[in-house]
Amino acid sequence: MAHKAVLPELAQRVAHLVRVVMSEVRPKLVQAALSGNRGESRNLRHADNFLSVHDMWMHRRYLQLLEASVGSFVYASEEADPRVIGDDSEPDLCILVDPLDTSELAVRGLHGYTHVMIYSRALARPVVAVVGDIFHHLQLYVGARDEDGQDSAFLITADSAEYPLRQLSPKAMPESLITNYLMRPSERFVPLARQERFINVLSEPAADGKTRGRIGVDFGSVGLCHVAAGFTDAMIEFAKGFAIWDLSPGHYVLHSSGGVVLDLQGAPLPLDYRLESLADIANAMNVRQKFVAAGSTELAQAILRTLAV
Repeated sequence: MAHKAVLPELAQRVAHLVRVVMSEVRPKLVQAALSGNRGESRNLRHADNFLSVHDMWMHRRYLQLLEASVGSFVYASEEADPRVIGDDSEPDLCILVDPLDTSELAVRGLHGYTHVMIYSRALARPVVAVVGDIFHHLQLYVGARDEDGQDSAFLITADSAEYPLRQLSPKAMPESLITNYLMRPSERFVPLARQERFINVLSEPAADGKTRGRIGVDFGSVGLCHVAAGFTDAMIEFAKGFAIWDLSPGHYVLHSSGGVVLDLQGAPLPLDYRLESLADIANAMNVRQKFVAAGSTELAQAILRTLAV
């Protein structure tokens, strides 16, 4: 059932802002898909990643809207070096933005996501994360810290129905839908296909003889949000690792729902991303993190025991 949640005021503002940007970019992406004019640009920051004119437009639009809504902050977008915005030379808030995730699919009208996370440097943790799904009815995944210091997660649909996200009974691995960003053939698909024990355990039959374990494709932060919502049971990334703007917003949403993100040694990933200075933020944007994200520690550990990494 939909539940009219009371989002903290900052989370409400960020959610509204993300919706505005998505509503403005959606017609541009549909036109790109139907015309075949995908607006690809040379990516000087990340040479192996697809970059479109729409990524850059969203990067600039977010900056404009955030400046009007938030005031002073560090703007840490995937598409530029971090910089201080506003009058405060040492603002508390660092706003991490991936303007258009999965942009090579977005310009084909298939999938497109956008990430905004607000991190308090004083608290050394996120306080708001919003992951937007540009093309689908299930539109916003939100993690937010309230005035009492409690974290909660919500799903908001395109018609503004709100659903709290909480983890349900944990699944056993052979009953699970486990996702991976397996689109890149040599970098990610082949390493996954070589995980023989993982595949064998996932394929074990239940008492009735049916095999229910499945591998699915998912993308950046939205993949962890799907675990938070219970649509999938786990997400794994052991080949290359996710950059901070792909992992951290979804990490916070999943954490806020009661789920877990472990590194490949089985330790929980902290919410402290160590973003104390501009140099720290710039360095953090060059680090990749491998992980297992799941609705429960038990499932995450069971998956880790099968991976040859």
